[in-house]
Amino acid sequence: MRRISVVGNSGSGKTTLARRLAEKLGAPHVELDAWYHQPGWEPLPDDEFRRRVAELAARDTWVVDGNYSAVRDLLWARADTVIWLDPPRRVVMWQVVTRTLRRAATKAELWNGNRERWRNLTTLDPHESVVMWAWTRHRVYQDRYARAAASGEHAHLRFVRLRSRRDVRRLLEAQPACAACSPE
Repeated sequence: MRRISVVGNSGSGKTTLARRLAEKLGAPHVELDAWYHQPGWEPLPDDEFRRRVAELAARDTWVVDGNYSAVRDLLWARADTVIWLDPPRRVVMWQVVTRTLRRAATKAELWNGNRERWRNLTTLDPHESVVMWAWTRHRVYQDRYARAAASGEHAHLRFVRLRSRRDVRRLLEAQPACAACSPE
């Protein structure tokens, strides 16, 4: 695995896994949310987003996490592996709610000065709440990535579906450490 796209629902553990894989493989890691969400939660213009992702995708190694359909074609054309995090909805919801609570309470900066809002825990609008987004998108992502894995269009990709923390642990344990990354 040299070019990896990590996908899955909000709260499924994409960024944590991608960061750990990148470290283990000695590859750059990009969290697409960090590029897309500019100050004040303004989206990065599509042409600039695609330019940045195309530049990254041209590299020899990388680990990218995110579900952005606007750049999926660029990433998957160059990727060799798609890791699909697909824990049960109850696990995703526990993780996204506790993460949202922690971030809102600590006022932790996410990207570009943006912070989690308490509103994420009270509104029912999935476009305003990552919690509701995770609830409403769970089945959407399951259907999307199951179809993609079965599609001949993506035959060049190795799809790895991880449904539990044990699956994640096994994947990480199976990856050799980057020799160039080890202290001498």
